[in-house]
Amino acid sequence: MRRVSVSAAEARRIALAAQGLDRERPSCSPDVRHFRRALRCLGLLQLDYVNVLVPAHYLVMWSRIGSYDRERFDRYVYGSGDFTEQWAHEASIVPTSAWPLLAHRRARHELWKSSPIRKLPNSGKYLDAVLQQVRDTGAVTAGDLPPVEGPKRKPGDWHRSIPRSALEYHFGRGDLAVAKRLPNFQRVYDLPERVIPAPQRMRDVTTEDAQRELLNRATSALGVATLRDIADFYRMSPKEAGPRVAELVESGSLAAVTVQGWNEPAYLASSARAPRRIAGASLLSPFDPLVWFRPRAERLFNFHYRIEIYVPAGRRRWGYYVLPFRVGDEIVARVDLKADRTARRLQVLAAYEEEGIDRSRCAEKLACELHSLKDWLQLGAIVVTRNNDFARALALAI
Repeated sequence: MRRVSVSAAEARRIALAAQGLDRERPSCSPDVRHFRRALRCLGLLQLDYVNVLVPAHYLVMWSRIGSYDRERFDRYVYGSGDFTEQWAHEASIVPTSAWPLLAHRRARHELWKSSPIRKLPNSGKYLDAVLQQVRDTGAVTAGDLPPVEGPKRKPGDWHRSIPRSALEYHFGRGDLAVAKRLPNFQRVYDLPERVIPAPQRMRDVTTEDAQRELLNRATSALGVATLRDIADFYRMSPKEAGPRVAELVESGSLAAVTVQGWNEPAYLASSARAPRRIAGASLLSPFDPLVWFRPRAERLFNFHYRIEIYVPAGRRRWGYYVLPFRVGDEIVARVDLKADRTARRLQVLAAYEEEGIDRSRCAEKLACELHSLKDWLQLGAIVVTRNNDFARALALAI
């Protein structure tokens, strides 16, 4: 029988299962099979290289598969032909099958408003010369291009060099693709025909068909979601996504449902699973698909979450780099973490429990997760700032 309503608890379990968080982490060292399965569940992997703890996309994978070799993961992502970088949610790892689905977005890509190339005389000639160098000499980084003097910057301006801006523009247009990332996280760019497999590169998809498929993939990754949730996944507007979602409902790919406590209509993916219970625990990256759209995180878990990196220190409520902590199908705590690589310490700068949580059990579960994280990051100790009763209970558990 077709579902027409979903309880709040079922919605949480469906969302967690869609993201692969209903499975135990591998007992063996994760390999390409685990990478592939986790990436497929994620739908896409948003890239973020803030390195206070570990770049956020690596943490997203760790939440699902545990301690893994990051170099091996990068070799798989950039060397298998199965995945590539694209502007999707933000800059993201996506399956190469998404390359033709994002063609209409690449066709609309323009120089950023702040791009120094806008003020460069003969900018078109310069951009053509950059592409020609890649054709002639092969893959390049921004440092491989001749330096170009750009416009003077105002104090406080965030700076991208002209060579880097040129490469990012060609990447956004699809004239270049990312061949790999260097150990310092710098992109290496090459022609798409040297990076993207021909069947995907040559496939032609209409804008409407591409949008339908992207939204269908988004709903599969979310499990159950509102129109705003689904549209946000690939950064569409609800106005743009609405007609395509209606078509997916009409075709039977999605089912329109009501979710207990939600004030908006919801849609259930045909692939959605609703386990009877969710086991395990995991720290979540600020850019995990489970929580990256903050209204959805609040709706699903009654968890109000904002990242405060850009908030002045004196105005932060929770801390600089705060991670939600999940146990079962609930988010039960949040912790402000930092990896002190010089002293080889995992620092818990602050820790807070959510209302109504069993403090002792939560502290024990979090202590186990922090020990696993410490070992993966090859740190030697965990140091807890005892700023409240929960932090003291956590320090004792550790």
